[in-house]
Amino acid sequence: MRPGFGGSAIPVGIDVQVESIDSISEVNMDFTMTLYLRHYWKDERLSFPSRNNQSRTFDSRLVKKIWVPDVFFVHSKRSFIHDTTMENIMLRVYPDGNILYSVRVTVTALCSMDFSSFPLDTQNCSLELESYAYNENDLMLYWKNGNDSLRTDEIVLSQFFIEHFHASSGLAFYSSTGWYNRLFINFILRRHIFFFMLQTYFPTMLMVVLSWVSFWIDRRAVPARVSLGITTVLTMSTIITGVSSSMPQVSYVKAVDIYLWTSFLFVFLSVIEYAAVNYCTTLEEMRKIKRGKIPSTYNASQAMAFDGCFHDNDIELTPFPRMAPTLTSDPLTSPPQSPDIRPMEGTRLRRQRSVRENVDLLVSNSYMIDSYSRLAFPLSYLLFNIIYWSLYS
Repeated sequence: MRPGFGGSAIPVGIDVQVESIDSISEVNMDFTMTLYLRHYWKDERLSFPSRNNQSRTFDSRLVKKIWVPDVFFVHSKRSFIHDTTMENIMLRVYPDGNILYSVRVTVTALCSMDFSSFPLDTQNCSLELESYAYNENDLMLYWKNGNDSLRTDEIVLSQFFIEHFHASSGLAFYSSTGWYNRLFINFILRRHIFFFMLQTYFPTMLMVVLSWVSFWIDRRAVPARVSLGITTVLTMSTIITGVSSSMPQVSYVKAVDIYLWTSFLFVFLSVIEYAAVNYCTTLEEMRKIKRGKIPSTYNASQAMAFDGCFHDNDIELTPFPRMAPTLTSDPLTSPPQSPDIRPMEGTRLRRQRSVRENVDLLVSNSYMIDSYSRLAFPLSYLLFNIIYWSLYS
């Protein structure tokens, strides 16, 4: 029976020294911690006379013969008391009946993690202690030395930096058995970002920049531009798959997902951009065939068999005409001067081009798509990075 059975609740002080945090698993959402758990209480039945007031120390064999608090770890998955070479249990009894009971235990406990900002996240985990059988009317758990009851050795983790360790207490209610005292070991973990910068972010940035190289390759070099686009798309897919396989299957979007999929979109748009350039180039040259600027005896299918478009060294193409200030529906011909409309001296009349005229202009000058892309893609990606790192860092 517990000391003071039938009377008031027996106070049991707790003192913890954290030896190490062995592992933190994002996939299983748990952590493993090794610690020294010490209990302090008073049992006058174990008091003894002593002339020098010295305590007596015993091992685990005496623990099985006396009453000890039944403290357990809430939300623990696995736990064990070290038993090499003997069970790591120490019992120290003082002449006045005060008792120190210490065990060295390793526990794996649940930690509900939020990966919305992964890998720029901060996790708050806690290890909870509570009596299993005795509610607050029988046993009162408390931190023996207040905030100084929790001590830690120098702990170094590979992916996390421990920002803060602190102890707290509270009450837990169970509908069938009542209220119980509960102690909390809280610690805040901040993830190191440099590992993910080397493994994820830098390779992703390089793949996006590499996809822009195709904008400087001649639009008639189909094998070079297509192979470069497919290579960057496949590499981005491999990076996304590798990151997803090491993370739990959560139902919300993580910060790294936003960055990877946006970067994948930029790479994919680079491939689509060349498809548009190649189509406009082919359409432009087919129009010239219809206008008679290319001999009708020329076999277009043979010219395009190698790389999908015509070659300047095989066909003499007329240079692109210089655009006049005022365009008609046909941008390739110079518009005649209207006899009814005479601009005043020192002024110039311009009318806004229609959508069709802009499309015709783009088709007639397909090289302009690459020219605009060389500026639009880097600026857009730079703007995305500024917004991303401002929000999550």
